[in-house]
Amino acid sequence: MKTPEDIPEALRQANHEESRPRFNQQLLAWGILVGLTLLALGFWFFSQRQRPQADSSTTAPTPDVANQEAQPAAQSPEGLLGHFPYTEAPQNELEPVGADDNIQLRSTAAEQFQAMVAAAQTEGINLVPISGFRSVADQKHLFFDVKAERGQVATERAEVSAPPGYSEHHTGYAIDIGDAARPETNLSSSFETTPAFEWLQANASRFSFELSFPKDNAQGISYEPWHWRFVGDQDSLETFYKAKSSDSSGN
Repeated sequence: MKTPEDIPEALRQANHEESRPRFNQQLLAWGILVGLTLLALGFWFFSQRQRPQADSSTTAPTPDVANQEAQPAAQSPEGLLGHFPYTEAPQNELEPVGADDNIQLRSTAAEQFQAMVAAAQTEGINLVPISGFRSVADQKHLFFDVKAERGQVATERAEVSAPPGYSEHHTGYAIDIGDAARPETNLSSSFETTPAFEWLQANASRFSFELSFPKDNAQGISYEPWHWRFVGDQDSLETFYKAKSSDSSGN
C-alpha cells in the first residue's frame, strides 16, 4: 500500500489542483443559494412592512366619509337663531278655543284640544288656553319690541321667543296652556309644578299633543312646559318633524 510519501510529488500536486475547483464550485453554489434565500427573506420582510401603510392609505378616508354622511347639518340653511321657518295658517282653517275667541287653532287641533280640556275637567283639572295662532305681525312685536324693552341681544331673545316667521304659533297647531287654579305659573317654568302639567304629561299624547321644548332640547330653546303642539294629522306631523329633521325649530 502506497503512502502519501510513496506518490511522486508532481502527481500529488496534480491531484490536489484537480480537487480545488470542485471545492470552489460547491462553495459558490452554496453562496448563491444563501444569497437567494436572504434576498427572498428581505423582499418578504419589506412587503410585510409596506402592507399596513398601503392598507391604511386606502381605508383611512372611510371613517371620515361615514361621519360626514351620518352627521346632520348643525343648522338648516333656512334656519335663524336655532329656529325653523313656518308659514301662517290660512284664516279659514282657524277656530276659537275656550272662552276667548281671539285664541285660535286649526280646526283639527282645536277639536282635539277641546276634547283634552273636557277629559281633564272630569279629573278636576282645568286647562286654560293662553295663546294659540299668532301672525307674523304679532311675532314682530313679541320679538323686536320686547327685546328692546328688556335690553336683550338677538341671540338672548331667541332663546325664549322666535323671530317673526319662525314661530310654531304661526302654524295654528301650537298652543300655550295654563292651570286655572295656578295662574301665577302662566308662561313660567314653575308651570311644571302644577297639577295641569302633571296631567298633560300623562295624557296629552292621547289627544296628539306633545311638549315642544323639553329640558335640554336639541334646538337650544329655553324649557317651556306650557308650550304644546298638535301632531295628530299628516300636515301637522310633516310641519314639525320635517323641520325637526333639520335640527332646527321655532316656538
